[in-house]
Amino acid sequence: MGLLDWIVLGSTLLFIVGYGVWKTRGSKNVDDYVLGGHDAKWWTIGLSVMATQASAITFLSTPGQAFHDGMGFVQFYFGLPLAMIFICLVFIPIYRKLNVFTAYEMLEGRFDLKTRTLTAILFLIQRGLAAGITIFAPSIILSAVLGWDLRTLNIIIGILVIIYTVSGGTKAVSVTQKQQMFIIMVGMFFAFFFILGSLPTGVSFGEALKIAGANNKLQILDFSFDTDNRYTFWSGITGGFFLALAYFGTDQSQVQRYLSGKSVRESQLGLIFNGVFKIPMQFFILLVGAMVFVFYQYNPSPLNFNPAATQAVMESEYVEDYKILEEGHLELEMEKKIAQEAFSAALELKEYNAVLQAEEDILKINRRERASRDAAKTLIAKADESVETNDKDYVFIHFILDNLPAGLIGLLLAVILSAAMSSTASELNALGTITALDLYKRNKPEEKDEKHYVIAAKGFTLLWGVMAIIIACVANLFDNLIQLVNIIGSIFYGNVLGIFLLAFFFKFVKGNAVFVAALVTQAIVIIGWYLDWMSYLWLNAFGCLLVILLAIVIEGFDGLLRKPPIKT
Repeated sequence: MGLLDWIVLGSTLLFIVGYGVWKTRGSKNVDDYVLGGHDAKWWTIGLSVMATQASAITFLSTPGQAFHDGMGFVQFYFGLPLAMIFICLVFIPIYRKLNVFTAYEMLEGRFDLKTRTLTAILFLIQRGLAAGITIFAPSIILSAVLGWDLRTLNIIIGILVIIYTVSGGTKAVSVTQKQQMFIIMVGMFFAFFFILGSLPTGVSFGEALKIAGANNKLQILDFSFDTDNRYTFWSGITGGFFLALAYFGTDQSQVQRYLSGKSVRESQLGLIFNGVFKIPMQFFILLVGAMVFVFYQYNPSPLNFNPAATQAVMESEYVEDYKILEEGHLELEMEKKIAQEAFSAALELKEYNAVLQAEEDILKINRRERASRDAAKTLIAKADESVETNDKDYVFIHFILDNLPAGLIGLLLAVILSAAMSSTASELNALGTITALDLYKRNKPEEKDEKHYVIAAKGFTLLWGVMAIIIACVANLFDNLIQLVNIIGSIFYGNVLGIFLLAFFFKFVKGNAVFVAALVTQAIVIIGWYLDWMSYLWLNAFGCLLVILLAIVIEGFDGLLRKPPIKT
């Protein structure tokens, strides 16, 4: 990184923090701090909702997902527009009618205090873990690639977020997220067009798409019913629907975004905005990853994109074996480049048989390359079990640092850190709010004034910020960071969503039945995930349906026990 990159990166982050503190100073009451005074417009809500979900993990992991496995991941979001419509029609009118500060406040009126408290605790567990991961994700990758200290990065990101989130509450989160989304999209568009400009002369965008397609990177739709396959049309439209419904409808980090709207209509328009533009945004980010793949068909790529993994194996007894794999990888890259040029020539000449032959040659080379990369991962694991061998999350950052010009590198790093800050800010804001209002205020015997609860919300937000930094410092990489966040959500979200649906549509079910059903369901879902009963996306539907069924059965048995005996 050069001086220009540091200037771009530093000034961008300082502007976001300073703007957030200045714009939202002086929250006078709980309504101002928690719901931003109910004055957010629909576009602010829409961008804030989108920025909350689009963490740094999205911009680090998603391109790598497309690079390795193609664009089928976009199916994960197919249920989202349907969920947005459902939330607009059912959740938002009820929340606004009851004039609640938190999603879980409604559950006490419908059921009882213990059900409200349990649901709030389930949220705090999963969102507290997720907050740590959203800090950890960019930190571990940037530390590995740039050589920065991991814990120092965790602390810096955490402190920057804490400053303006504690200071301004919900309004600070919302106003800064508009700036962050602008920076994010500008940076991604710059990267996309730079990739296209870096392809060999004569390789147009259309031809790049054909090259990506010939390498099976553009297979978007999978209509199979294989429940072990994580990303299919059906898992997206069902499991993705339940996950989106639970996340946007019951997760306070999102609910707090649209409860701050000026009216029901503004909140609904904000969610519809997200439903319309979220899939195209994810499609574009995946497309960037597919274009990075095309770029590396003509340019050298490492055998493993994680520099820490390469260093570990090069300093081990397996160094000679790894060097042999690297030599084979270089030969494969030459073959790959020749095969791609043959494919392009066949396309230009419109020779159908030659195109098919070239595609077959490309796929054969791909299989050999994948086998070579898998062999490298095996050696790395033998060299150092603690090093992450899965390099999906390192693909895009490697491309940024090795190929982008000065200034643009700083901008893309600002994109990654801005995304981490925007998502973490929403999470800390929600965690502080839930702890202050659903646990502290509701379970505290004596009533305090508004100022006291604003201070309490700020204090709990600060505490959760510190907790998130600690979690980030002790976290470990998973198969893929974007999957890890969704797995954590899927373990808890289905259960929580089922509780809310019971509250809305099953009026005969009482609090005791729901409370017991929720505890049993959560235990079963955790066991099911641990034993790998199904793909994690299906856990959302499974947990939701299970808690509803159990609550109905328990309520039925409870009713039979309460029913007086028939006199004879």
